[in-house]
Amino acid sequence: MTPPRQTVRGQLTVVRPATDADVDLLVAWHADPEISRYWDDETFTPEQMLERLDRERVDASIVEANGEPVGYLQSWWEEDDPLRGGLDGFLVPAARGRGLMPDAARRLAGSLLDAGWQYVTVDPYAWNEQGLRGWTNAGFVEVSRHEPDQDHRSEWVLMRFQPESGSADTESGSTQTRT
Repeated sequence: MTPPRQTVRGQLTVVRPATDADVDLLVAWHADPEISRYWDDETFTPEQMLERLDRERVDASIVEANGEPVGYLQSWWEEDDPLRGGLDGFLVPAARGRGLMPDAARRLAGSLLDAGWQYVTVDPYAWNEQGLRGWTNAGFVEVSRHEPDQDHRSEWVLMRFQPESGSADTESGSTQTRT
């Protein structure tokens, strides 16, 4: 079962599906060292980004605030039932610290649960204190900590969305994780 791609609106943000028209923007964002460091220093060519936008079990989205693109947020889901998966995302440096990603992530994760997902997770690096605060403000709670593995270069934290937790006002924090 594939969840529907949709636009979701938070109090501060709009999360809309990324399109081919966003490729150059996404390539430029990933080339910024203040973004790529949260994504294991990965950068992408336009062709690679087009492929990433077309992945089967990943919905890529652009986070907008006041009509301007300020970040990236993706949801991905596992193959087997029940429907479950996670989020990864980042904000451009100028948009951080205003509660935008907690707002966007809380709304997107809530919409996924409303669509029948069993749970939604994130996996920030343990060293990413600002990201950990942002995901916590979005309603994610720490489940466990893990050593580096094939998908993570350093210690990482598994967090699970619990809508009743987190900051409803989304005043602080930003999140950056990668997949």
